Amino acid sequence: MKYFDYAASCPLDTEAAELYVKAATDYYGNSQSLHDVGHVANTFLENCRKEFSKLLNVETNGIFFTSGGSESNLLGIRALLSAPLKKGKHIVTSMAEHASILHVMKMLETEGYEVTYLPLNTQGQVEVAVFKQVLRDDTILVSIQHANPEIGTLQPILELAALCHQQQVLLHSDCVQSFGKTPIQEVAQAVDALSISGHKFYGPKGTGVAYVNPRVAWKPFLEGTTHEKGFRPGTVNVPGILAMTLAAQKVASSLYEEMDRFTFLRKTFLEELEEVKAQITVYPGQLPGMIGMRIHGVEGQWVMLECNRHGYAISTGTACHTGMLEPSKTMTAIGVKEKSAKEFFRISFGKQTTEKDVRELALLLAKLAQQEVVTELPL
Repeated sequence: MKYFDYAASCPLDTEAAELYVKAATDYYGNSQSLHDVGHVANTFLENCRKEFSKLLNVETNGIFFTSGGSESNLLGIRALLSAPLKKGKHIVTSMAEHASILHVMKMLETEGYEVTYLPLNTQGQVEVAVFKQVLRDDTILVSIQHANPEIGTLQPILELAALCHQQQVLLHSDCVQSFGKTPIQEVAQAVDALSISGHKFYGPKGTGVAYVNPRVAWKPFLEGTTHEKGFRPGTVNVPGILAMTLAAQKVASSLYEEMDRFTFLRKTFLEELEEVKAQITVYPGQLPGMIGMRIHGVEGQWVMLECNRHGYAISTGTACHTGMLEPSKTMTAIGVKEKSAKEFFRISFGKQTTEKDVRELALLLAKLAQQEVVTELPL
């Protein structure tokens, strides 16, 4: 099986896996235990915290380790809401946020918050002018993802952050899809909180990072929590955090090289589809390793199953959305109607992606687009 779904999850880096096993067997102490074994584990934990602060170029005491992106999103948003800069109950987000964000927003609506869901323009971005218009005197929080998880569009976070800071609005950004794929240090310094997930950059599943700017005087979401300075409950996963940190260091060291390689692979892929360009739509995105597209008249799930039958693993959108009957959130957000929106599928590159595999997948998709029996399938 040729894997083209790295945006959903990555294989665990071999060196990170070896480090995980060694840490779990040799440095197994609870990081909060006061004996020497616990002290060793805590030393490793704090070194990882310092390393992530360097990778993001933020203050160390704002780094908290979690079980992944979804938990980081929940706790990051809750932390900001516990310490608003002004009175109000209005929140702004986008229609195309990850399910973990949208579920939090629905929960907050039951608690009396009012949430404005912004559409995206045809390029897949939040319009800064529209964003400025929806900010109100009672707006206290904004949560806008850095990179769209379906088409790879980068949002204008720096511009949005400037507007938020002018109006004393706290800003959270889901950086799960952007960390390790594009530079995010400027974004990290501009926002009040952000989220990262280890398995998106070859770390272990069940690991993540939340950053909350130390100037935010947040309160624990669950009272009585002691781990991670009260940020989250539960024994800290030191072996997983060590493995995630190593994986993060490795992707950071090869970031620009991989971006160049993915740019080449993307160009190669699109060149192979040139003959059927009238029958497909490829959406623009700034992450070169992610391609969101449609074959006109063909349901994306059928394309995914055909690719799988031929030995290629692709997806019809974010893994947390797969299996649901409604169309892609991103397609809906940019104004693509339901029937066409269900044609969407996503291809994403990673470490093991080769030029040969990219060309062969593109040729398969071109054949699917040209077959009359396929293009006439009912949706």
